[in-house]
Amino acid sequence: QVQLVESGGGLVQAGGSLRLSCADSRSTLIIKTMGWYRQAPGKQRELVATITSGISGISTSYADSVKGRFTISRESAENTMYLQMNNLKPEDTAVYYCKGTLGAREYWGQGTQVTVSS
Repeated sequence: QVQLVESGGGLVQAGGSLRLSCADSRSTLIIKTMGWYRQAPGKQRELVATITSGISGISTSYADSVKGRFTISRESAENTMYLQMNNLKPEDTAVYYCKGTLGAREYWGQGTQVTVSS
């Protein structure tokens, strides 16, 4: 089983930075694909960034709205993932969730609140 736990959210002023973490406290299997999603009040959950570990190395992808400001990374050989968020904007305010895909199953964390004040 996989249990993902996020941390690192908080309140920050526009232009500031936060670093989110996501760790799996149970599984001994390596999750190949992990990602960060966010959901703002009244909006659908949206993809922020993904990171995939494969034979040829690590690949990442980002939503256009965060490119150049956010960086996703992970620890090698562990189900621990990070999201470095720089130059935060009020529109980045949301609950941020991490997701791991292991086989045919998806696992979600409980979410961490990020609030960016203008």
